[in-house]
Amino acid sequence: MSALNLVGFSPHWEALLAKHGPAAEAGRVLRHDGVAVAVRTATGDRVVPLRRGLPPVTVGDWLALDGEHVLGILPRRSLLRRKAVDGAEEQLLAANLDLVLLVAGLDRPVRAGRIRRGLALAHDAGADALLVLTKADLAEDLDGVLRQVAEDHPGLDVIVTSAETGAGIAELRERLAGTTSVLLGESGAGKSRLVNELAGEEVALVGRVRHGDRKGRHTTTHRQLHVLPSGGVVIDSPGIREVGLAADEEAVDAAFADLDELGEQCHFSDCQHAGEPGCAIALAIEDGDVSPERVEAWMRLRAEVAAAAKRFSRRRRLRPPR
Repeated sequence: MSALNLVGFSPHWEALLAKHGPAAEAGRVLRHDGVAVAVRTATGDRVVPLRRGLPPVTVGDWLALDGEHVLGILPRRSLLRRKAVDGAEEQLLAANLDLVLLVAGLDRPVRAGRIRRGLALAHDAGADALLVLTKADLAEDLDGVLRQVAEDHPGLDVIVTSAETGAGIAELRERLAGTTSVLLGESGAGKSRLVNELAGEEVALVGRVRHGDRKGRHTTTHRQLHVLPSGGVVIDSPGIREVGLAADEEAVDAAFADLDELGEQCHFSDCQHAGEPGCAIALAIEDGDVSPERVEAWMRLRAEVAAAAKRFSRRRRLRPPR
């Protein structure tokens, strides 16, 4: 298999590359270094500078190259993004991915809110989501955690792993074969060690976790694409303390598909599920079929993305013309 095929090159990308001319060559972004990117090409890895005027590039992008000159970015099939820390702009996390791995360590509480936000980001990206629970050897009540996850996130696929014992690693490798996946989770969740287990060698730095609060250091300082020996590639990323949503209401609704479908049964088509007569969701809560906490989380995320959209629209109106 060629170097490009190992990182996901296919006839789809070949057809898009042809639009840049017969001399153009493909390169997939392995790492972003600010003013330059490391790329994998058919002839090996190289570093190419990013020219002025080029749209933002992220790890996983496919570039059309002429030597060390970037001709353009090939149209993306998917894009994972989040709101920047200051809330002003969106931050690109990874491109052309199939699967978002929501990584949570079992040495600490598994937070439903973080998982819901990750699900919304995955749906917004146009990718599937998989919850990967790490550090199973440190879990105090694994069965209880799995029951709660099933209740909080109906239909979400889960794989339980332990880098210490090797549990779940083979299953995860099989799931990732032939795909581009990205790890999303807080520092100390075990992402880098998981990458090393999947790669079969030390390709990512592993940091220690503080015993007091189970927080980890940011041993991964930039996103990096790694080739897996079993097939496929995985993108490791720095831990994210807060998951800011750059998604829209449709992505949030997709993360709560069961509630969204239930809402279609409401008497009024514009029901806000806030006490209106004939609200199917209110009836489901009353019957005990839906937890009020889950509905509240849905409404809260919908309100967050709606408010973010208004702020973004206002900034665009106030932005001075160039």
